[in-house]
Amino acid sequence: MNLKVLLPYRIFVEKTDVSRIVAETAVGSFGILPHRLDCVAALVPGILVFETAAEGEVYVAVDEGVLVKAGADVLVSVRNAIAGTDLRKLRAAVEQEFLNLDEQEREARLVLAKLESGFIRRFKAFRGE
Repeated sequence: MNLKVLLPYRIFVEKTDVSRIVAETAVGSFGILPHRLDCVAALVPGILVFETAAEGEVYVAVDEGVLVKAGADVLVSVRNAIAGTDLRKLRAAVEQEFLNLDEQEREARLVLAKLESGFIRRFKAFRGE
């Protein structure tokens, strides 16, 4: 298989001759072998594992995103990724960086919602409604 891990601003990983891939979704982990049917999966923050004959198992911490398998090509598009060999450090990176970003985004959305509702209220008052 051919694997590409895409970030919003660059290609993070591009490998050929990948023999297997393991990814995490909201309902659990699943594996992809070369002859698996085409599929699409929504990924959650976690560890993506892939194996090549030259490198063996490679671990990549990924943020939420999408995995698409079409033929021999597997595209993984995520917001952020960190490569490493120590699973404990990668798991800690997922918990600290990616999950904290989700909390910050929720807080930012809450602030934006309050600004929007305040704007609408003032606009109605300005129009005399």
